[in-house]
Amino acid sequence: MSSNPPALRARRTWRVVTGALLAALLGTVAACGSSSDDSDSAGSSAPSSSGAFPADIATKFGTVTVKSQPQRVVALGWGDAETALALGVQPVGQSDWLAFGGDGVGPWAKDLYDKSPQKIGTLELEYEKIAALKPDLILDVKSSGDQTRYDTLSKIAPTVGVPKDGDQYKISWQQQTTMISQALGLTTEGKELITGTEAKFAASAKAHPEFKDKTITVGSRTSDGWGAYVHGTGRLDFMEALGFRNNPQVEAKAGTAFSVKVSEENLEMLDADLIVMAPIGVEASKISSDPLYKSLPAVGAGHSVVFDDPDLSQSFATNSVLSVGYALENVVPLFAEAMK
Repeated sequence: MSSNPPALRARRTWRVVTGALLAALLGTVAACGSSSDDSDSAGSSAPSSSGAFPADIATKFGTVTVKSQPQRVVALGWGDAETALALGVQPVGQSDWLAFGGDGVGPWAKDLYDKSPQKIGTLELEYEKIAALKPDLILDVKSSGDQTRYDTLSKIAPTVGVPKDGDQYKISWQQQTTMISQALGLTTEGKELITGTEAKFAASAKAHPEFKDKTITVGSRTSDGWGAYVHGTGRLDFMEALGFRNNPQVEAKAGTAFSVKVSEENLEMLDADLIVMAPIGVEASKISSDPLYKSLPAVGAGHSVVFDDPDLSQSFATNSVLSVGYALENVVPLFAEAMK
């Protein structure tokens, strides 16, 4: 199964910058500066630090030390920029994983930038562009966990990569918020964000006791076919926090990746108490009008949600501390209606 966004379907071929070339590049940037308006702009807007520096953050790649409060942050991981914005910090550069355009964030983070950030690629990073921004901190928390990617970024600036168990984008919004708030010296603010958002989940679960212990399939259809997400991914974390449990047939096929492919011959594997599907690179009707999909018992009973609103689908997929609040407000009612 392909992931969301479509860029994740690309072959993981990282553009490697050699140490010598990168050192030369950084030397040039330091000596001459950059003609880019972004690199000449003021640093990341940030509130006063509530944490102590140096800050040590545990990652898959070892402990990363941030010596002082960052002023120029580049956010590359999926949802990392939104998390920084939720903490009051405006990155000078960021990746736009879901091709939102504009400032590169969803409507739940609209207008949080005073000045638009420099856009950076997602899988194939533009290392020269990152270096030209002269960051003093790089956030790459929700990413693949690729060693070469991390090694190259860490030559530019201290880089907070994935947590120890965070490969293949299996990183919760709580982990993401905790690590980023630590790196920014805003630990107290991070804890408050987590506590407040977890309270919203608890309230939603309490308001919908019909979700408790019901099986859920969360999947998608792309031009390549069908698939379903597994435990440990953001979409399943969201549903499990509401009381659902993942489809056992799907979970039995889980490996190290965040999803499993489902062939048309085995499409009945998607059947559960509730099926939630997202179109990726195809029209929603490609799912809802498919005869095989319509033949599933849950679909026939009306226990199916197919996202046809990109904002709803993307809020659910992004799984940042900001986007989950938007999803709780706008997506949960769809689930409740489908469970009737």
